[in-house]
Amino acid sequence: MKLKRIIALSLSAASLALALTACGSSSSASDDAAQASGSSDAQTTVKLGVVGAIYEDIWAPAKEKLADEGIDLEFVQFSDYVTPNNALANGEIDLNAFQHRIYLQSEIDSYGYEIENIGNTFIIPLNLYSDKVKSVDELKDGDTVAIPDDATNGGRALKVLEAAGLIKLKDGADFNPTVDDIETYNKQIKIEELKANIIPSTLADVTAGVVNGNYALDFGLKTEDAIYKDDKLDIEEYWNLIAARTEDLSDPAKVETYRKVVAAFQSDETEAVFNDQFGGYFIKAGWDQDLLADK
Repeated sequence: MKLKRIIALSLSAASLALALTACGSSSSASDDAAQASGSSDAQTTVKLGVVGAIYEDIWAPAKEKLADEGIDLEFVQFSDYVTPNNALANGEIDLNAFQHRIYLQSEIDSYGYEIENIGNTFIIPLNLYSDKVKSVDELKDGDTVAIPDDATNGGRALKVLEAAGLIKLKDGADFNPTVDDIETYNKQIKIEELKANIIPSTLADVTAGVVNGNYALDFGLKTEDAIYKDDKLDIEEYWNLIAARTEDLSDPAKVETYRKVVAAFQSDETEAVFNDQFGGYFIKAGWDQDLLADK
């Protein structure tokens, strides 16, 4: 990836927050109504929060398609997974698209956010990478393996380590296990919990690390270089999504706009980006579910 993208990712969430405007959309209610009725004279801006420059490439076909419908899809970059839902709940952005279902639910449970899934996007593997060993078999007692320190991605990472044969989780562990749920260490590795966005840059310091897909791509980590590839791709709880404020979903004009955003993303053009630009690293998931049908 280009250096300017990596630099963009390193910006602090605080700096990004200062750059956000106080309102969630630059369009007025009348603009939304005009857009909903098909008027070509109205211009509606939809601010979409994402984490990682890679999302701008993934959303490029949708942005182009929406422009033809009078909708300006504006990307708002965040450098962590904590800030985007807060920004959405506070009306600083209109939508976000960075998280899977488990993470969204954990945020709602923790902070009481009134936000919800309006469309599924994709699932992306959570792979194990290393600069020091070439396979899982080479890991030995005492080696350090980094995993994300947020509850949901960390839990999924533990599932990956279990599938790789490094640990065994307790039978009662759900989709969101913690290190306390480890029943057996098949190898006496040391698990180090780190911020997800810094794990790629710390691979030189640890033996291996479970890296979130968008950060892997932004740091130039290729799927084929992983020492273990995540194969738990059919679990709905790990599907990524587009989130909106529940309050906005009572506004028919906004619902119509958001419906167009979802449809623009769930397209052949987007899937072509998955396959042609990123070698199938992203896999479409849940596009047959209309989550706005009852709005």
